[in-house]
Amino acid sequence: MKCPYCGQLDNRVIDSRLSRDKTITRRRRHCTACEQRFTTYERIEMTLPMLVKKDGRRESWDRGKILLGLEKACEKLPVSMEQLDAFVDRIERRLQDVGGKEIPTSQLGEWVMEALPEIDVVAYVRFASVYRQFKDVNEFMDELKHFLGKGKGGQP
Repeated sequence: MKCPYCGQLDNRVIDSRLSRDKTITRRRRHCTACEQRFTTYERIEMTLPMLVKKDGRRESWDRGKILLGLEKACEKLPVSMEQLDAFVDRIERRLQDVGGKEIPTSQLGEWVMEALPEIDVVAYVRFASVYRQFKDVNEFMDELKHFLGKGKGGQP
């Protein structure tokens, strides 16, 4: 493993831990050249279906891309990176369960829209405003009414 500080390959693992669901190994490393410590994460690389965009283009699953979108939706909210990682892990498992070679990105977006209110309602509204690409305030209000009608309006 290359040290992110000095670029040397000579380092040693000083601690390893499995995630709660035992799918990710976190390794704490120590560079013997510059004495810095850094963390790496090891996960199984799975063959996931290709994503088919609305315009017909196909692209590979990019965990970082969906994580970035979720980070933006959760900015300045009490949502931890562990929660977001677990959320994306669940999406990846659903992609695996599909079993096909391709899946429309619209399906992926719907999965996120279904599950995001469980993490944070404000994050859901933020994500929906970008994902649904509302043309005006009325479309946005319709989505909120639909959301509130499902009983997920954050009522005490």
